Amino acid sequence: MNNKMKVFLFILLSVVLVTGCSNPSNSDNASENGEKAQEITYASTSDVVGLSPIDTNDSVSNNMIKQIYETLFTRNPETMEIEPLLAESYENPDKNTWVIKLKEGITFHDGTDFNAKAVKYTFDQFVDPDRAAPRASLLEPIKSVEVKDKYTVVIHTKYPYGALLAALSHQNAAIVSPQADKEGDLNKNPVGTGPFVFEEWVQGDHVTLKGNPDYWQGQPKLETVTLKVVPEYSTAVSMLETGEVDFIDGLPSEQLSRIQSIENAEIQKQAGTPVYYLGFNMEKEPFNDLAFRQAIAHALNTDVYVEQLNGLGIQNDSIVGPKVFGYKEEAKDAGYDYDPEKAEQMLKDNGYADQEITLLAANTGSYLKMAEIVQAQLSEIGLNVNIEQMEWGTFLDTTREGNFEITFMGWTNSTGDGSELLYPNLHSDNIGGSNRLRYNNEEFDQLVDESRTNVNEDERLESIHKANMIAIEDAVMIPMNHGVVSAAYLDDVKGLKIDATGQWKLYSVSRE
Repeated sequence: MNNKMKVFLFILLSVVLVTGCSNPSNSDNASENGEKAQEITYASTSDVVGLSPIDTNDSVSNNMIKQIYETLFTRNPETMEIEPLLAESYENPDKNTWVIKLKEGITFHDGTDFNAKAVKYTFDQFVDPDRAAPRASLLEPIKSVEVKDKYTVVIHTKYPYGALLAALSHQNAAIVSPQADKEGDLNKNPVGTGPFVFEEWVQGDHVTLKGNPDYWQGQPKLETVTLKVVPEYSTAVSMLETGEVDFIDGLPSEQLSRIQSIENAEIQKQAGTPVYYLGFNMEKEPFNDLAFRQAIAHALNTDVYVEQLNGLGIQNDSIVGPKVFGYKEEAKDAGYDYDPEKAEQMLKDNGYADQEITLLAANTGSYLKMAEIVQAQLSEIGLNVNIEQMEWGTFLDTTREGNFEITFMGWTNSTGDGSELLYPNLHSDNIGGSNRLRYNNEEFDQLVDESRTNVNEDERLESIHKANMIAIEDAVMIPMNHGVVSAAYLDDVKGLKIDATGQWKLYSVSRE
């Protein structure tokens, strides 16, 4: 072999070795010209259920839906005040009428116009019983939606609805393309007005979005957004360490010290609106017996769970949390004191000693940890407790159908309004839908109705508080903790902010 050939083979081998050792997903995240590639990968332990705001009602799906679709109004993440988004302005000629002027010149991703007809179509679909939207209760007070002109919509409510703007800021009330909804499945091919356009969903693996070059507020800085399904949170943390993912949220306490040790990672956390709770199926025995639920409540020491959260949760007996409208300090200690001896005696006195029960838990780290702690504490008072784990999507279907005894759930309180916590979760109107616990209390219902039909904020607060105290006394749900919302991300991710509801938008995010 001559020298020229040796040199050629040496160069070729070097190129192969360098190419083979390169990592396209490394933390440098560099483009060919040396600038940062404007891409971000978010790791989620669960896949989305769907990508239609009308047909879904879970936080994982909403994380992507929020990037694709937009609402008429939005809650300012800094002030938590409601502001217009797709709406330009509104007025109330009377207590039951909302005249909403829409912004002009906005198009959906499919090129069709955003206008009053699109708003009417979306809301009509949302409340259509045949569509069976899981969050239909959000707009239940709407009597009709009228197209006044191309960019003016008039909403007539059945009664004065003080929380309407909060409801219209909820992501499930986002406006969809009528054409796309009629011609296809928005769960698989979403079409909104937002800063990111859907590209693909490989179930169980990832969802990919692309920056919308025609976005009405200006093209986003990020070119690609990817939700990567990583079932094990510890694996997601490892991927953050290596730069395979750039962003994780809902930080579990057991991973916090490890995340804090990542040199090039930033952490955000703040007291938030979410509540996580143990709930009973009120249509099954003995869970429909107040004495049994009281015994369970006395047996639980929720401080044990909160202490394990390492500052990522807050103990409070109230169902309506401190960051939610309708909370009053009186509710903080209104629950049942930890008293396992009393709990055990109550079980014996009411014929429930040695009762066998099944705790249903979605297969996420926090819910499984809740289940393990509750199992141990209930076993101490003589109950035979089994844990049943279930994948997230199946869990949602199972609980909505009422096929459980006791389970763990959460509510992010995306509107920040207590009536939109109590009404969907505990009002009898929503049994078989969002009222998974099947709670039915006439006095409670009346107070919640008052909180929704009143436009006086002081009176609304009092109605929410009284309803909250009734639900606490009924022990229908026992708060395990009130959330501290959190996220961790690589330090070259700029502009990312989480609001008190735990939600985030990527429009203003960039890589630097």
